[in-house]
Amino acid sequence: FKRGSFGQMKNNDFDLNKFPTEREVVVDAGYLATGRHIIYALLEVDVSESRLAIKELSDKIGKKVSFTAFIVSSFDRAVENNPQVHSFLDWRRRLVTFNDVDVVTMIEPRAGAVAIPHILRAANRKTLLQISDEIRGVQADPGSSGQAGSLTRLAPKVPRFVRLLFFRFLKLVPTRFKQMAGTVVVTSVGMFGKGGGWGIGFLPTHNLGITVGGISQKPGVKDGGILIRDILNLTISFDHDIIDGAPAARFSNTLAKIIEGGVVLEDLSTG
Repeated sequence: FKRGSFGQMKNNDFDLNKFPTEREVVVDAGYLATGRHIIYALLEVDVSESRLAIKELSDKIGKKVSFTAFIVSSFDRAVENNPQVHSFLDWRRRLVTFNDVDVVTMIEPRAGAVAIPHILRAANRKTLLQISDEIRGVQADPGSSGQAGSLTRLAPKVPRFVRLLFFRFLKLVPTRFKQMAGTVVVTSVGMFGKGGGWGIGFLPTHNLGITVGGISQKPGVKDGGILIRDILNLTISFDHDIIDGAPAARFSNTLAKIIEGGVVLEDLSTG
């Protein structure tokens, strides 16, 4: 074997690379997700006007506004209007419902790198531009997040069953869980390809999450006529042990209306 940089081992037939320590936490998440009673809502959301408005805003301010930030901002507004959907059950069997929405989103600093789970604290109190700037800042300087480092360093040093027990006990103390993992999660899988499609993500510890899929063009009705529309595929995941079907449906409807109406963009013009 010939040793390369970053611990890489090479021969003529294959390469050997060290398993990234960051992936240990991702593997743990997969273990935690098994056996949960998750229900899914698959939405088609018209983002034609919203995408155009985001582009116009980007041109106006001279910097690109993140579409992920737009979804996150719309998401946290919908949760704020339906706070019961991000409730947690504590060790005394009480439902704890937070006022602030802490959104954890996966940010890929560069192509091929392990995505960083970054928590946007009190996202419901931030504007779209503040959220976009925060996401762009973490992409440019992953170390500025400062949130996932301790878990990443700890992961390879203790057995998996210890890490899994830690996460299970952590969730029984919602205030501590919120501090370490936020209250809801957003995963974007559609930004790296073209065309529509839903992503069915797993939900390891949170009770509510959305997976942002692809955008496709489809005919739709607008002002009595049929036009080509930009349709976003969105998957909402709920823990059915905590969130019943009726609140889940109301939340899904609220989220779709906020995204399609560009509500968070309107907030910028009136704020």
